[in-house]
Amino acid sequence: MPKWKELKRFCERDGWECYKQTDHFYYRKRDTGGNVRQTKVSKGSGEIHNAMWQTILKKQLQVTQEYFNKHI
Repeated sequence: MPKWKELKRFCERDGWECYKQTDHFYYRKRDTGGNVRQTKVSKGSGEIHNAMWQTILKKQLQVTQEYFNKHI
């Protein structure tokens, strides 16, 4: 499973905007259809648990694992 820092790196490399920083980083990206995708990245250093990672990947990032791996 990826770590939080890898999710942050992905967002930065894939053109996501960091629009807010609190105890988390908040990212958003407008896709070609005009929809805005959003995700929240913990400032923690650990791994993302499997169930949470699957939700982030499919519902928030809306990319495949392969696409994510190419951009971290």
